[in-house]
Amino acid sequence: MSKLELLAPAGDMEKLETAYYYGADACYFAGKKWGLRAFSENFDNDGLKHYIEYAHNLGKKAYITVNIQAHNSDFEGLDEYLKYLEEIGADAVIVSDAGVLSLAREVAPNLTIHLSTQACASNKYAAKFWADAGAKRIILARELSIQEIKEIRDFLPADVELEAFVHGAMCISYSGRCLLSNYLTGRDSNRGACVQACRWEYFITEKSRKGQGEEYEIQQDERSTYILNSKDLCMINYLKEMADAGVTSFKIEGRMKSPYYVANVVNAYRRALDELERNPEAFKAEQARIVELEKCSHRYFTTGFCLGENDRECLESSMPVSTYDFVALATEDSAGEWAIVEQRNRFKVGETLEILSPTDTHNKTFEVTEISDMNGNAIVDANLVQQIVRVKCPYKLNKHDILRRAR
Repeated sequence: MSKLELLAPAGDMEKLETAYYYGADACYFAGKKWGLRAFSENFDNDGLKHYIEYAHNLGKKAYITVNIQAHNSDFEGLDEYLKYLEEIGADAVIVSDAGVLSLAREVAPNLTIHLSTQACASNKYAAKFWADAGAKRIILARELSIQEIKEIRDFLPADVELEAFVHGAMCISYSGRCLLSNYLTGRDSNRGACVQACRWEYFITEKSRKGQGEEYEIQQDERSTYILNSKDLCMINYLKEMADAGVTSFKIEGRMKSPYYVANVVNAYRRALDELERNPEAFKAEQARIVELEKCSHRYFTTGFCLGENDRECLESSMPVSTYDFVALATEDSAGEWAIVEQRNRFKVGETLEILSPTDTHNKTFEVTEISDMNGNAIVDANLVQQIVRVKCPYKLNKHDILRRAR
């Protein structure tokens, strides 16, 4: 089996450091322009340089998204930006636009190019076209079955890699190419400013009654129906099938998600991929993996198109669910008696907390018997937002470990 890569989202510094700590082999993130998540904090040029070096010092990789569907005006300054990314050692740029790809090859010939899922490479001929154009990795359209992925792999040169999404929110439009945000709000989803209008509630009106106030909410059950809203993709129990089909990079969606989401999902997939690589033949579906992923905010899960046909229940309520709350973040390494943490949600003496960690302390629980502020004053109820406190903990915590509480 080829070496498998776990690729994680990083919308800001905290998420990037979290993703690497919890086991991501690579992160994808953006500069201040030309990426598809304009509402993330993202990174200025100095930040890009710093965190590419940070990744390399960890023996990991950094991919920079330049994946907007570009208009003429978007090319102003893009040549210098691509040259800069080449100069600071970006491991690849993720592009979706043929013009951007062509420019990158011209002005930054040593910059590796990955084709974005936004380019909708949904067949072997399209994938070969993009490979011939200079893409060294094809990030596949999300509408493919595992069988189709295998057919694409067999058709491509051996040195062209395949990447596929395995987890996270899915766009209701084909590979994310949506105009709904543009039409309703003027914010261009294909240039980074999507407002996720597919998550809104909609009503229907019979044509002859338009303007008479007879609008009807589309209802299905107690949560109602959001007719443009998809469940979240979850392929954690099918990693072997995807690897056998030729996928070598497994991608998590979520640059707009919380650091807790990044930590929990990356940790779960890291453990699953390690298990797969240790003993591929023994890897099988486990409900425990799903239970772990349910501990952070998510919509109900689907396998999407991967198993041969679309999940018949792909439409879902826009309200996310979670079985646990993120209550505190370890801000430094501890020796094992007292942990220094930053409060993220209210917690109290007497409550039972669980540890989220890439170490052996993962999923260990303990009862909170003592809390104090940094001056040693006892606290019964840690209710001040982002207060730094000391918590008596029988386990060693590392910086970036998380404490959470069952709902």
